[in-house]
Amino acid sequence: MTTLLQQLFNAVALGGVYALVALGLTLVYGVMRVPNFAHGGLYMLGAYLTYASLTGLGIGYVPSLLLAAIGVALLAALMERVIFYPLRNAPHVSPMIAAIGVLFFLEAAVQLIWGPDFKQIPAPINGIVEIGGVIVTWQRLIIIAASVVVVLALNYFLKRTLTGATIEAMSQNREGARLVGINTNRVGMLTFAISGLLAAAAAALIAPTLLVSPSMGEVMNLKVFAIIILGGMGSVPGAIVGAFLLSFAETFGGAFISLDFADVIGFAMLVVVLAIRPQGLFKRGT
Repeated sequence: MTTLLQQLFNAVALGGVYALVALGLTLVYGVMRVPNFAHGGLYMLGAYLTYASLTGLGIGYVPSLLLAAIGVALLAALMERVIFYPLRNAPHVSPMIAAIGVLFFLEAAVQLIWGPDFKQIPAPINGIVEIGGVIVTWQRLIIIAASVVVVLALNYFLKRTLTGATIEAMSQNREGARLVGINTNRVGMLTFAISGLLAAAAAALIAPTLLVSPSMGEVMNLKVFAIIILGGMGSVPGAIVGAFLLSFAETFGGAFISLDFADVIGFAMLVVVLAIRPQGLFKRGT
């Protein structure tokens, strides 16, 4: 039972990170109808900016996280304006190829600045806490708490604010939103900025539990695309449910079957679900 609860905490923490990254990608796809393959690069960059702020500027963990999130959000907004906006009327394959190019560019830039070696980000709070006989690191508790707060804040923003309502309106009908006076260009930039902020925050949260590398964005790309396909392309609840389904499959599969096959188990679950329900678990816009 103790092992089961231990893995449950690990899965919830990992699912929280997956959910934050997948939510950003889901929002961009819902609004722009573009699968942003550069999203993993934004996630990776968030981890490196957190590392640079901690080691180079000498500021604390929370300010480093906020600085990385704001920096990546601004870069994502600029990326939308410079790259995706000019391609808005191009064939669908054009922005996809451009996004892949941005991903490779970000990886090359990070290697040029910080080198190809793995980096270690120190945990803000060292030590462990025992909950009902289960030993959990403080960092995983921070990940769980922060993920819940961010998801609730995003839900409030989308459901209770005028700006959030414009994002949802554009997600449901872009042309209709433009006809009723919504500035679709501004909403597109804002959506990219939010996606970058979520990706960077997720990276900063999980970075102290793993080694940071330039290729970490490619792995996350595969996983979050699997998540949003599993949950239903463009569905916010689907992104959250899909994130936790993948994290539980990976964590419990790795613990009770084989750690070497953790990723395989997660993607096998994706194949099974899509074979039964090809459109994903949720419809877009739900």
